[in-house]
Amino acid sequence: MARQNPPPLVTNSRLHIGFMPDSEILNRQIIEGYLQLREQDFLRRSHFFGGRYENLYFERERIPAIARVLEQAESYAQNLLQQTNSLRSGFWINDMGPGESTTEHDHDEDDEMLSAVYYVQVPQDSGDLVIVDRYSRTLLTPQAGMFVFFAPSVVHSVSVNRSAERRISMGMNFGPVSKE
Repeated sequence: MARQNPPPLVTNSRLHIGFMPDSEILNRQIIEGYLQLREQDFLRRSHFFGGRYENLYFERERIPAIARVLEQAESYAQNLLQQTNSLRSGFWINDMGPGESTTEHDHDEDDEMLSAVYYVQVPQDSGDLVIVDRYSRTLLTPQAGMFVFFAPSVVHSVSVNRSAERRISMGMNFGPVSKE
């Protein structure tokens, strides 16, 4: 199947925001698949803070709807990076319960060229994306179906989930395909 051009992005100096077509259906499928994962389905967990692992990794085949989200994200990433070659993409789930937050961090660790987050389930008042630089903090209130792209060096966090429900998002990094 030929890859279609993604819907246009809204861009400011540090962030690029887009939306996933058919996100309501896909997000429901992602949540249903995620809730069926068992302990042994997770390949690894990382970033243990505040009594929880912030990042949960599993094979994309475990939840087939994730493939469509990643395909759309990769199309956005290729456009943003002005790449005609395929990109390597990695992803993880961030499941943030009531009262939880995500600590300040960046994704500038290896050969990442672009980072992103996709929002699957975002109850009202479940935490803003906080973009931090030397002089300011920018708050972005996410919504289900939204992509936010940024440079891997951008420091960010998520404010406290003040809702009574779980907030579920997918983190992603994009880099060059290995030549091995």
